[in-house]
Amino acid sequence: MLDMSRWCEWSADTWRGFVRRVPADCPRCMTRARGGRLCPGCASGLIDSMGTGRCLVCRHPQVAGNCPDCAAQAPAFDRLIAVFDYVGVGAELIRLYKVQRRLHLSAILADALATAVKHCDPPISPSTILVPVPARHEGIIQRGFSPAAEVARGLSARLRLPCRPDLLHRSLAGTKQAALGRRARLGALEGVYRCGPVPRGAHIAVVDDVLTTGSTLHHIARLLKAQGAATVTGMVLARALSRVGQTDELARRFD
Repeated sequence: MLDMSRWCEWSADTWRGFVRRVPADCPRCMTRARGGRLCPGCASGLIDSMGTGRCLVCRHPQVAGNCPDCAAQAPAFDRLIAVFDYVGVGAELIRLYKVQRRLHLSAILADALATAVKHCDPPISPSTILVPVPARHEGIIQRGFSPAAEVARGLSARLRLPCRPDLLHRSLAGTKQAALGRRARLGALEGVYRCGPVPRGAHIAVVDDVLTTGSTLHHIARLLKAQGAATVTGMVLARALSRVGQTDELARRFD
């Protein structure tokens, strides 16, 4: 008897492999590339954005042997998997995806995050459940999609992991986080999210596009663990740097 789930997985993999061989333009610089993926130059700039000397928990560059983010706030999440720093090529891709509403970029970004997850050490639990961070209602109306949810959907297909957006809900609109500092972010998050029933002892991976101060992931991890989650891992595309860390990291890269 035909196993439809396996057939669908095979069909999706076959189709992605075919598309990647079709000539198209790089979505960032518009030079010739394969299957609408990044050209070698842009791909290299994306992969090489993260340097060494990172915090083992939140992936922020350490300053004088310490993490400026974790020192200010011990995170409730257990670790973070990030693909690139929120600078250069990576920041531009996020802008194209979220601001210019280029939904097709979710496939490229999900590919990159899936690769980072597959190569993380230690590896994630095979029973990990993916949970996207819910977008603001206004943002979904404006863009026509939820950025984190689309990446999580693609990540689920590539890693063969369940995606459960129903485990986390946005109960309030909340204040936009971009212009707020760490303390203000934490205060603005109170009552914004609520958890559905979480399987006790579950390993949860919270999927988002950008981690800035870690306040949202910290808050969500507390909620999930209070409901019975054993571990909470952050899976994000971009890791933003604090001003101190950014100055130190950029100076190190171009020294």
